[in-house]
Amino acid sequence: MNDRIVLLGTKGGPAIRPGGPSPTSSLIETGGRVIAVDCALGVSRGIVNAGVSLKGLSHILVTHLHSDHVLELGGLIHTAWTSGLSTPVKVYGPKGVAAVWRGFLASLDVDISTRIVDEGRPVLADLVTVMEIDEGLVLDEPGFRVTALRVPHPPVADCFAFRVEMPSGIVVFSGDTAYHPPLAEFASGADLLIHEAMLPTGLESIISRTGNGSRLREHLIASHTFAVDVGRIATAAGVRRLALNHMIPADDPDFTEAHWRAALEETYSGELIVGRDGLEISLSR
Repeated sequence: MNDRIVLLGTKGGPAIRPGGPSPTSSLIETGGRVIAVDCALGVSRGIVNAGVSLKGLSHILVTHLHSDHVLELGGLIHTAWTSGLSTPVKVYGPKGVAAVWRGFLASLDVDISTRIVDEGRPVLADLVTVMEIDEGLVLDEPGFRVTALRVPHPPVADCFAFRVEMPSGIVVFSGDTAYHPPLAEFASGADLLIHEAMLPTGLESIISRTGNGSRLREHLIASHTFAVDVGRIATAAGVRRLALNHMIPADDPDFTEAHWRAALEETYSGELIVGRDGLEISLSR
């Protein structure tokens, strides 16, 4: 049984810059399902560039409601719909995600209503079911099971890691999180851990380009995980492979793959995948 993960966007934060990577979102293909994990700006194009038809979109998992994870939620579903989607889409995310979807429908009411009447499309709202989640079991379908763990990402109270179990293996997405040792138990035995990561030496680069000075620095340190600690989580979990995602910084040429590998060499000795947009990771068991 072969499934695949595609890292569609690997940059931490919502800003985009010329030639740089996109904010964070991922694709899972398993058992005929097309699953988006987070919906950052560019997720629709990323799925298409991965060779997948948006008509097959079946599930969306949202870790939290920061814009660099949910900005294109409505846009992805709408673009899939205009591409021929006529089958149900199930959306799972934290409290408030239903309001995000309703707001999108309201904002595009003229367009959506017109296309239903003029182009004979199915009623978009009827295709989409939104479920607001908490810790524990999120969904359990034949060959596809998802559980959630609340992770610390202050000041956001509802941010979740996802453990996705498929016939080909187990994949864990950390979501945005500060260093959180319980995540190791949650990821125990996984075939692949996809974890956010930050380089201490990269903080000043981010701050100098983005602004906000000390406030931004305080947020990043309190809400994200330094790469060395990502290695500690992966080692404690005993994961086969570790992929870095939501990388801070991801679009500064002064920081290369070598910097990320050096940052993890003391705490993780397994297979390390340094994320980049469009990177495909195969799963097989």
